[in-house]
Amino acid sequence: MNTTVNLWNCSNLLHPTAQKIGESFAFFLIFVVSLVGNTSIALIVYKTQSMRTPINYFIANMAISDLMFPLLLVPREITWLYAAGSWLNSGPLGKTMCKVIPFLTNASMLVSIQSLVLIAVDRLGGVLFPLRSPLISSKLCPFVIFITWIVAIAVKSPFLFSVKVVEYPRGQQACRWRWVEVFGDSSSEDNYFLVVYITLIYTPLVLLIIVYSILLIKLWSEKIPGDQSISTNAHSRRAKRNRDVSKMAVATVLTFVLCWVPYSIVDSLLYFASGYDNNCSMVLILHIALFMAFSNCAINPIICFIFCSKYRQGFKRIFHCFD
Repeated sequence: MNTTVNLWNCSNLLHPTAQKIGESFAFFLIFVVSLVGNTSIALIVYKTQSMRTPINYFIANMAISDLMFPLLLVPREITWLYAAGSWLNSGPLGKTMCKVIPFLTNASMLVSIQSLVLIAVDRLGGVLFPLRSPLISSKLCPFVIFITWIVAIAVKSPFLFSVKVVEYPRGQQACRWRWVEVFGDSSSEDNYFLVVYITLIYTPLVLLIIVYSILLIKLWSEKIPGDQSISTNAHSRRAKRNRDVSKMAVATVLTFVLCWVPYSIVDSLLYFASGYDNNCSMVLILHIALFMAFSNCAINPIICFIFCSKYRQGFKRIFHCFD
């Protein structure tokens, strides 16, 4: 989330009073659903012995990364909504949060993408080699999850140096991206974002599409034998379980694509193409795409509860809502 656009010139277009109220309610809904849902997913995996499997560890890792959005980004967006993009706190805490919020939220997106790839690897092994041990064992999961955060932190570390509080002539302060002031080379900035988008966003998404296409073809081409023997029943249960888990994984990937790809395209246009940054129509489109991206953190836990009965049962045990 590196784009800097002139929100002040478009404030009347973007935030009339009714729209402010509507967006505030939508952000509040995302905040509550994401906070409750993702916290529940992490607790369910932590507290339920049978849920401590590689795929659920990776889902929990994605849930933890998704918590960065309601905890950090939604409060910032609501503040910007009513302050016309101004950064209200220019003290030490404000300057620190100006760096930390975009750094952690951008890193969390990379963690989510890596988690999706790991889930795909787990599904690939589970479907193609159902009788073998998982390609990534449960004991290895903590190390692999740690690596996803290290990679994300390393890749997004320039945000800690290049994002700062900037004061404009009108006295307004804003949290802005200033790569050239820090590193002194605009071409390196272009290369940085190209490499990040291509290698860590679009390439994994293409791989996910290929892997899940193979898995879906494999799953739906399987024939369940008619003989109701014990081995056949076990095969049927395993096939059904694989289908259910794969459906949940596919739904998660599709949701991620629908939520994040529009934003990444608009963000790239605003960054690499000239003349768009002061175009209020494009700013409005970015605003809508950004809201779609935010909603992903609230949709993911809902997908888990819809497709997996164990998550629904775990939710009931945690909150005692349906006893």
